[in-house]
Amino acid sequence: MRILHILNSIRKEGNGIVNVAVDLACLQAQDGHTVVVTSAGGEYEELLVQYGVGHFELDQSRSPLNIIKAARRYRAIVQEFQPDIVHAHMMTGVVLAKFLRTGIKYRLISTVHNEFQKSSIIMGLADLIIAVSQAVYLSMQKRGVPKAKLRVVQNGPLGSPRTHNLSEYLPLPLKRPAITTVAGMYRRKGIAELIEAFAQIAPVFPEAHLYLVGDGPDRYVFEEQARSTSVSHRIHFEKFQSEPQRYLLSTDIFVLASHRDPSPLVIPEARIAGCAIVASDVDGIPEALDQGQAGYLVPPMNISALSTALYQLLSDHELLNNWKDYSRQNLNRLFIERVNLETSEVYRECLEKT
Repeated sequence: MRILHILNSIRKEGNGIVNVAVDLACLQAQDGHTVVVTSAGGEYEELLVQYGVGHFELDQSRSPLNIIKAARRYRAIVQEFQPDIVHAHMMTGVVLAKFLRTGIKYRLISTVHNEFQKSSIIMGLADLIIAVSQAVYLSMQKRGVPKAKLRVVQNGPLGSPRTHNLSEYLPLPLKRPAITTVAGMYRRKGIAELIEAFAQIAPVFPEAHLYLVGDGPDRYVFEEQARSTSVSHRIHFEKFQSEPQRYLLSTDIFVLASHRDPSPLVIPEARIAGCAIVASDVDGIPEALDQGQAGYLVPPMNISALSTALYQLLSDHELLNNWKDYSRQNLNRLFIERVNLETSEVYRECLEKT
């Protein structure tokens, strides 16, 4: 099978969409398929070379002149590569692949990663659409995408070619008990609520520290919020880290307080590291936590519920250890190999409809 993945870039910056696509491309090449990625480039090019994945440069930045250039470049790429499958992970790629395949016989697959964006309905232009969670599948149906075109392939980053075995990471000497999030510094990730919840319970637990691992446009807003609390010296902004596993291995409670989150890769990563997990009961998060069996679910944007969950876990050492044990159970379905197999089944189904 000849497979072309379209991405905006392949930068190492914690973008879950990029990470999923790079994982798939590497495993597909390992399985003997001929695979290329087209993007504006980035640090993952070296990894792709190691796995025998080709790369075509394609700048999809959305200025009128550049879109014309991108259209011409895309046509040249597919005419040279002659793909059987084009797999678009972002909206511009879907538009290019849909409207520029005249005379070129390939099937178009899209993956809906961020369905909360209004423009994600564009992903429905593909022949088949992969939803990264059951929640995304249902949401896209409600928005008018035909059920017959939708397939669910839940994210699973464990065993990724981008990472090492967990035993190869050296845990960081965090101050404990350590409460950690690994997330982009965006309002929708619930960082403000997490800071407030920590500020409420921190006086009761003077040894506890909060680690915020990630970067983004709202980081300075959150830093100002943290400085306004009485426990600012115990709130640590760690910026983007290429090896967040070093934090997770030293974390007691991992928190993901997102307002929206279709299928976060960090939940399985926190689970295999053995963190007790507190996360929002929204979108694909419950699926990643076995509907609450592997982690403590709280309503999104509810500071009181979040602070109560943290208080309960920090107050009861046995309860905390129980939730750490729960998070490590039933991990088999969260490995990238399962994602690869299910994605290949979608490809084959789509090709059979040609």
